[in-house]
Amino acid sequence: MIAIIDYGAGNLFSVKNALDFLGFENTITASADDLRTADRLILPGVGAFPDAMRMLKESGLVDVIKEEAEKKPLLGICLGMQMLFEKGYEFEECDGLGLIQGSVRLMTPEALPIPHIGWNELELNEPCGLLDNGGEYVYFVHSYAAECPSENVSAYCDYGMKVPALVFSGNVYGAQFHPEKSGDTGLNILKRFNSL
Repeated sequence: MIAIIDYGAGNLFSVKNALDFLGFENTITASADDLRTADRLILPGVGAFPDAMRMLKESGLVDVIKEEAEKKPLLGICLGMQMLFEKGYEFEECDGLGLIQGSVRLMTPEALPIPHIGWNELELNEPCGLLDNGGEYVYFVHSYAAECPSENVSAYCDYGMKVPALVFSGNVYGAQFHPEKSGDTGLNILKRFNSL
C-alpha cells in the first residue's frame, strides 16, 4: 500500500491516477495510523514552501513522516521534494523536514524565464533506486531549486544552471519534476518506487 499524504497542499489526484493506472494499491490519507501501516509514502506538494510546511505542521503528521521515513521509502514530488530539505527561502526562511541535507532557493538561470515549465532531460549524477541512466525527459513546473551535496543528487537537469532533479538519502527520495505527468519515464520511476 502506498499512502499519498493529504495535508491540504498537494496535487493528490494526478498522483493517485498514475498509481491507479499502474495497478498499485494506494490511498489518499491524512491519518497517522495509515502512514504507519503503509508500505511506502508519497508527499506531494503545490504552492509556496512556508504555507505548505505550516499546513503540514497543522496536520500533526510531521513527526510521523520523519519516523516512518527511517523505516520505509518516502517520495517527495515537486514542492513535496523541496520540503524534504532543511530549509526553504520562498518569501521567508522556513524550516523543512530536514530529511536531506541542503536548502531550497529561488532559481537564477541565465537568460531563461522563471518559472521553469516544460520538459527537460535528466543528466545522471549518481545511480539510485529510482534511476540508473540519464537521457530521459521529464516534466517540470517550479521556480525554486535545491542546493545540496552532489552525493545526494541522482540526476540534474540543465536550465541555465544545474538543477537537482532527483535526490535521495537513505529511504528518502525526491523528484523536482512530476513523475505522474512525465509519460513512460515517470511511470517507470513510480514502478521502481513501488518495488523498493
